[in-house]
Amino acid sequence: MARRLKLSIIIAFCFILILPLCHGVVFAASNSSNKSIVVGVPQDRCPIFYEDESNHEIIGIGIDLMRIAAENAGYDVTFKVIKEPTLKAALDNDEYDLIMPFGSAINSEKGEASIVSENLMETPFTMVTLNKHELQDISHLKVGMLKSLAGSAETVNTLYPDMQITLYEDMNECIEALKDGQVEALLHNSYVWSHVLQSPSLKGLVMHPTTMFTMDFRAGTLDTPEGQALIDSLDDGIAMIKDTQRQAIILDYTSRKTYKFSFSDYLHIYGNIIFIAALIILILAIHFITKQRAIKKEHESQIDKLIDYDSLTGALSYVGFRKKVEELLTAHPDFPYLISYSNIKNFKFINDSLGMDAGNSILKFWVERSFELLTDCEAIARINADHIAVLGKVPTDRAIDYEDNALFQSLRYYFINQGFDKEVQVCCGIYVLTPEDYTNINVDRMLDYARIAEKKLSEKRSDGFEIYNIEQWEQGKMLADVCGHFSTAIRDGEIKVWYQPQVDYKEKKIVSGEALCRWKHSKLGWLSPGLFVPMLERAGLIYTLDCYVWERVCQDLHRWNQEGKRRSVSVNLSRYDISHNRNIDEYFYNLIKNYDLDPKQLRIEITESAYVEDTDFLLETTVKLQKHGFIVEMDDFGSGYSSLNMLKEVPVNGIKLDYVFLKGEKNKEKSYVIINYIIQMLIHLDFDIIAEGVENAEQANFLLDKGCRYMQGFYFYEPMPVEEFEKLDFDDITKPH
Repeated sequence: MARRLKLSIIIAFCFILILPLCHGVVFAASNSSNKSIVVGVPQDRCPIFYEDESNHEIIGIGIDLMRIAAENAGYDVTFKVIKEPTLKAALDNDEYDLIMPFGSAINSEKGEASIVSENLMETPFTMVTLNKHELQDISHLKVGMLKSLAGSAETVNTLYPDMQITLYEDMNECIEALKDGQVEALLHNSYVWSHVLQSPSLKGLVMHPTTMFTMDFRAGTLDTPEGQALIDSLDDGIAMIKDTQRQAIILDYTSRKTYKFSFSDYLHIYGNIIFIAALIILILAIHFITKQRAIKKEHESQIDKLIDYDSLTGALSYVGFRKKVEELLTAHPDFPYLISYSNIKNFKFINDSLGMDAGNSILKFWVERSFELLTDCEAIARINADHIAVLGKVPTDRAIDYEDNALFQSLRYYFINQGFDKEVQVCCGIYVLTPEDYTNINVDRMLDYARIAEKKLSEKRSDGFEIYNIEQWEQGKMLADVCGHFSTAIRDGEIKVWYQPQVDYKEKKIVSGEALCRWKHSKLGWLSPGLFVPMLERAGLIYTLDCYVWERVCQDLHRWNQEGKRRSVSVNLSRYDISHNRNIDEYFYNLIKNYDLDPKQLRIEITESAYVEDTDFLLETTVKLQKHGFIVEMDDFGSGYSSLNMLKEVPVNGIKLDYVFLKGEKNKEKSYVIINYIIQMLIHLDFDIIAEGVENAEQANFLLDKGCRYMQGFYFYEPMPVEEFEKLDFDDITKPH
């Protein structure tokens, strides 16, 4: 009996142990019998559907409700983010067994009918506007919605047929459309708005609770037998969800802090602080960089000063002098310059007898006095010891005397004026720069030439100055005299406008004149234009002279018009004038307007060499002058640059034959043949022709016989002052000079 009882107890104990295991097996067997379904959902609707950052699974209110309903119906559910842009399109994808959420049944994108489940929950939809914009009648609003809410949009349109709904790709596009005024309001799930509007950058967007209405939250699939069976089963599972369970899920997700601040949000919140901080950092950085650059520049300046300047006298060093000379010659290629190289004879004796301080003091005095005499366009350097170099303008005779008294006489008696019986002797070698020195600048070579002149003077055991190239010195002095006196000559009326008549030899009458200028220098007397014109061209003063001549001619023409004597005058326009004033046509036009002249009274002669040097621009200028009504002639034709192509291209009115064809007896017959063919060619090209330099009756008659009737030259008249020109009888040249 006892044994049976013990056996019964053992069997009962084993049964107790095995029973839970069997229950587990049964439960597992039962669970494994559940069907699996795939539900397609969007993921851009937090807190309804969104991705969990910790495990990248889709979670949310809709996910939890569907999972409970599916489990109640006996399904294992898997959620998949839909790839299609709309739920309508997703219905046609057989990868999904169900799609959610739908407010009601809709047709798929291919037109297939759908069937929807019972309502999982009531979802509130709310309007959002910009800056508390009042909504009077929502039925006629322009509303923006997400493209993924296309199904919901159809449901809304069934409720409000007059509402204009525009679909956008994402929430950013919706908000931009609202800000731009494309829509008046945005419509979305209120739960989603509670998440989206947490963004600081969207503070201007306001929800309107008065516009809130609810929509069903259903799952859907295509209306097929399989779909109907699935929806029927799911409806049973939905019916088993308790309201308290549903509200707990909604409360759980809506109370979570689901919004994650982005960089733009932090920028929006702390933007002003960040901007101010960045501005302060930028200012400090700029200040630091500027200060560092200033320090670097100061250091470089100090180094340059040590290299380029002499610490004792403040004059340039040899290195600095070379740089300065190159700079000045490049900037002032028209100045007549010289380089001098000077030293004090027996300077070592001065240092030995009077002391180093005495030697230093005279060097400093020399440089200081030189600074007083030199301009910004000149330079002085202490090459070494007592050797001083100067780049200076070639002086006039008067300036030489002044500099000798102001500088060298002061140096000569420097120690005597201080009570020492010691006269200072200075030897100065001078090299006058040639045109080649301006184009090929070699300061060492120029200084060498000046040293040679200084050494030559030292060997004579005398002081003063010695010139390396005396001929260039004389030319430089002449240039300085002419150009330095030019402005005074204009002001004092030394430069006069003269006229040389131009005649119609066939009709034996004067037809016009050419304006020329003559200069009676107050010191040098009458200057030939062949002398002063090239000098003024080199000095860059020829444009000033030509403007003076043009103005005087217009004054004379205006006066003659008032006297009833209508005349025309030719004036010269050089390449220097055109390069100086690129709007020379406007200058001439304004000139004749000021003096109330007909443009044909001021004939403009341009040398053929100018057309060769700047062809395109000069052709353009010629056309502009002609459009203003001026007669333009090519001057000096045949002086060495002529070409048949030029005659074809240049649009001038007339050609002025150069006197070179008529000059001299050598090869006269060949000259006449050339002139004959040139005249015939110009006549056929329809150019007006005038020949200059006519000196005798033979030349005049030959030209007339070949068809050139207009002439100018000493055979008729020499250039004359305006007083004589205006007294001429323009209708009679029967008695040529």
